[in-house]
Amino acid sequence: MKFKSIKSVLTAISIISICFALSACGAKKQEKDLLEIVKEKGKITAGVKYDSKPFGFIDTDQSLKGFDIDLLKEIAKRMLGDQNAVEFKQVTSSNRIFSLTSGGVDLVAATMTITPKRAQIIDFSSVYFVAGQAIMVSEASSIRVAKDLNEKKVAVVLGSTSERNLRTLAPKAIIQGFRTYTDAFSALKSGRADALTTDDTIITGFLYENTGFKMLEGRYTKEPYGIGFRKDENTLLFQKAVNIALDEIKSDGTLERISKKWIHESGATLKQ
Repeated sequence: MKFKSIKSVLTAISIISICFALSACGAKKQEKDLLEIVKEKGKITAGVKYDSKPFGFIDTDQSLKGFDIDLLKEIAKRMLGDQNAVEFKQVTSSNRIFSLTSGGVDLVAATMTITPKRAQIIDFSSVYFVAGQAIMVSEASSIRVAKDLNEKKVAVVLGSTSERNLRTLAPKAIIQGFRTYTDAFSALKSGRADALTTDDTIITGFLYENTGFKMLEGRYTKEPYGIGFRKDENTLLFQKAVNIALDEIKSDGTLERISKKWIHESGATLKQ
């Protein structure tokens, strides 16, 4: 069956939920799917980053903005009829999966790369963006390529794929782990680190606001970003509804407009 809109899909999902409940006579009462809970409370609780410009960041006017923020507002509008029907909670690379699995948030959209290891713990939406791991150094640095990071102090964010990839790119690099991107960049800025490695889009956010630094040309990985969900049978209808909304956002050009607003206009280089 093909659905013309997310509203018709949500209606169908609700009917299916009722049918399942009615067919469970004599069986243990079925728990509510997260979709029903979200509809009852009238909002999606989403884990996002607050320090990862241009995906999620606190702007100078103290408001939360970014690619992931706009994307989630679009999803909320299509699922709940209101772009403001989403509550944002701060997560970091090191705690975003725990925030999800512990029930602190309904989903996570926080520059999270889809990997087989993570997919054993949580479920993912379809890919909504592809970044690439890059290296940031001062303009005066002699570092030119990844192998030059050997014996150098390199700042990474704990829990990110960049930390694992660095061990392959430069096995002798001296890894300095930080909880946030802001802390990692501060280490580079103060000279406590010789380089910083993370996704090119995040580096672009720092370059946009700071002079005296550069991003090396090479991209060493492809980092497909996905929205994360709890791996639970009671989230399956919710996951399906989010994915359908995301498919609509892709097909009608909305995702492209969000990308143009936050990525291309800010000068980020996307290597696909």
